[in-house]
Amino acid sequence: MDITIQPQLLQGELTVIPSKSQAHRLLICAAFADAPTVLHCPETNRDMDATAGCLNALGAKIEKTQTGYAVGPVEHLPEKAELNCHDSGSTLRFMLPVAGALGVDTTFLMEGRLPQRPLSPMWEEMERMGCRLTRPTTDTIRCTGKLQPGHYSIDGSVSSQYITGLLLALSLLDEPSELEITGSVESKPYIHMTKDAISLFGADPEHPGARRFHSPGNLTVEGDWSNGAFFLAANTLGSRLDIQGLNPDSPQGDRAAAELLPMLRKGRPVIDARDIPDLVPILSVVAACYHGAEFTNIRRLRLKESDRVASVIAMITAMGGKAEADENTLFVFGTGLTGGTVDSVNDHRIAMSAAIAATVCKEPVTILGAECVKKSYPKFFEEYRRLGGNYEQYLR
Repeated sequence: MDITIQPQLLQGELTVIPSKSQAHRLLICAAFADAPTVLHCPETNRDMDATAGCLNALGAKIEKTQTGYAVGPVEHLPEKAELNCHDSGSTLRFMLPVAGALGVDTTFLMEGRLPQRPLSPMWEEMERMGCRLTRPTTDTIRCTGKLQPGHYSIDGSVSSQYITGLLLALSLLDEPSELEITGSVESKPYIHMTKDAISLFGADPEHPGARRFHSPGNLTVEGDWSNGAFFLAANTLGSRLDIQGLNPDSPQGDRAAAELLPMLRKGRPVIDARDIPDLVPILSVVAACYHGAEFTNIRRLRLKESDRVASVIAMITAMGGKAEADENTLFVFGTGLTGGTVDSVNDHRIAMSAAIAATVCKEPVTILGAECVKKSYPKFFEEYRRLGGNYEQYLR
């Protein structure tokens, strides 16, 4: 689906959708709890459903309801399982070590760019501690063997998702284990979110293992700062939106948007992207419309759903702006944006960023492959239109 948006500021009330990051973690903990759990999550997406599907393949009984998920925990593990992660990096990186902890002969299916996204050094650490990992085909991974309790060590500079996956996995082992994180740590807030989730289920994230998760009965997935940031950015650019459902005390790292967006309106800040890689596309749009910005520590952006350094530069350039990068810094210039055609490159955050940019462009903005928003925000364009966005869509 391609869409063409006419410039138009947004106005109205909206409630931010639930956090995809928290939902992944709560689903996994609930699937291995001692009793059923009801997760209140009024809007779901393709990535959440991928994790739920993988857990069902391992023996859980997760059903979608009108208000979220009803999670029946695993009672009997299969000898073999096939887990379809689709294109969800979180699902793969969380479920791979979980399957290893359970000792299930598991084949993982991957789509999109996911087969090219890195798994090292988690891969090597899992093999050191008892698993055997192979690539039968370019888009599958097979995990056999079983993770053993003990001392685990991983470099935290590549992805916090590895740390999350191992913390969840070690919590399922029969004996206590230790996870040592070496080097600089990327996206620390996401590790705090994982520990919070484990704690909600009565386990100790600092001393994982030898304890079963205890269901709290009912949980509500909090509002998502990552997706809420798009509408906060729209306000920064002149829209008038009353945005509900964001917890100012959330462990989500992307709540930094509340502090960073006003900085972009006032000056040309230098922003460390280490802990907020998902915010860079929309912050770049706002920077281009005001005074510009520099984003440092951008290496990990090259490993997302797209090479987000290249796709952000292409997006800004396509809409009449200017951006460039060296190895570890993205430079966005405050040239303003006029409009044009943006290829989403199947990256949901590029598509949504371009849509927010369109609210203040002088000419229409066409977004190619706009359906990619289903990954995290399936109703994004419905909300966009409800709030006054003016666009036409075209099926390919």
